[in-house]
Amino acid sequence: MSSLFLDPATSHTPPGRLATQLGHASLIPFIGGAIFIWLLAGRVQPEPFVFLVGALTSYAALVIAFLGGLPWGLAVRVQPQEADHALVQRTLWTGLIRLVTAWAAVNMPPHAGLVVLGALLIAGYLIDRRLYPLLGASGWLTLRFRLTVVASLSCFLAAAQL
Repeated sequence: MSSLFLDPATSHTPPGRLATQLGHASLIPFIGGAIFIWLLAGRVQPEPFVFLVGALTSYAALVIAFLGGLPWGLAVRVQPQEADHALVQRTLWTGLIRLVTAWAAVNMPPHAGLVVLGALLIAGYLIDRRLYPLLGASGWLTLRFRLTVVASLSCFLAAAQL
């Protein structure tokens, strides 16, 4: 694979403290949603429970869309003559596919949609594990891995309770 976009000066730079803290804070809806689904399943009225499941499902889809957009942001830094490069095309397509798949998962029954979203979080990480070093962002992969594990596990655990 080409290192068309690799910036050796920043490639291995890890995220700063604020980005790390915000990344960890972004797990609150995942963890809280999974815990509440486990605790409240069959114990509360359907309306608030449906809202809770929908909130977790839509949050997961939004995070997937956000993560799919990050490589887009890195890819738009390329020069116009490099815009047709295979890496740019792959980056753009995988971001769009993640978005559309997350949208489809939101429209599935929640027990299935949350599984798809959890799998999509993992698949996105595996894709980005290959893309980030080429796009000059490999220093973010450790944080990304940790966040992906917790977020996808939360989706799977919530789906298991539905």
